[in-house]
Amino acid sequence: MAGFIKRLLPKRFRRQGVTIPVVRLHGAIMAGGSAFRPMLNIAAVAPLLERAFADKDAPAVAIAINSPGGSPVQSRLIYQRIRDLAVEKNKRVLVFVEDVAASGGYMIALAGDEIIADPTSIVGSIGVVSGGFGFTELLDKVGIERRIYTAGENKVMLDPFQPEKEKDVAYLKSLQQEIHGVFTGMVKARRGHLLTDDGEIFSGLFWTGERARALGLIDGLGDMRGELKRRYGEKTELRLVSASRGLLGRRQPGVAVASGLATGASALALSAVAGLAEAAEEKALWGRFGL
Repeated sequence: MAGFIKRLLPKRFRRQGVTIPVVRLHGAIMAGGSAFRPMLNIAAVAPLLERAFADKDAPAVAIAINSPGGSPVQSRLIYQRIRDLAVEKNKRVLVFVEDVAASGGYMIALAGDEIIADPTSIVGSIGVVSGGFGFTELLDKVGIERRIYTAGENKVMLDPFQPEKEKDVAYLKSLQQEIHGVFTGMVKARRGHLLTDDGEIFSGLFWTGERARALGLIDGLGDMRGELKRRYGEKTELRLVSASRGLLGRRQPGVAVASGLATGASALALSAVAGLAEAAEEKALWGRFGL
């Protein structure tokens, strides 16, 4: 409300300070989500980015990233939306890393014209990972016969209830190499002139902010408030762009809601189960970095 009233005042009555819109991107990057556990994805982020870049008076948009990664597709979609808006609105993008910007989190960070991190932030993990479980003996032990019918010899590739096949693993790794190639291409395109000649940059390793700066993965060390005030003056104000509120509280954009046949208690139960699975996957992502 205060910001709205401020915009109504003639410029001579306004405070002579710069206001920088801030978008916080926090969490694992996954499509979908639930009412129990909203995820970081393009559906959730797009409205916030649109509002941040719509500020005509702001010389830049600040983006705080705290993410261990996740979906490469969603990461790239968020990255591309930031770059498209930056060009369309002629805004500078300053990215600030909090605890971690790794894997898909770092892919998003590449959208920044500059990347600034804390010396103890975790940065990097430029690689691709897939994982799962094998249950080849479980059904026999519990006395269950599995029946599956397909058209297409590769339709059950990497089925966790069948023995792993070398050709299936080789195919999966070929896909990973393609995605890794896209990722490394983005890093080189955005930061190639700054990167050091270190063969481990694209190996999947991750580093502290201090080391990441030495490798050329980020531009500087610092915190958002201090850096923005240093650049734009002590009167600089930070305006957090957050999700709109509905009648029942905060409305999370992009969160999938159960519908169709699953209604009432069943929808609630399905959402709870989905939330538990997503929580486990998210915990595993953060766990890779000791967080």
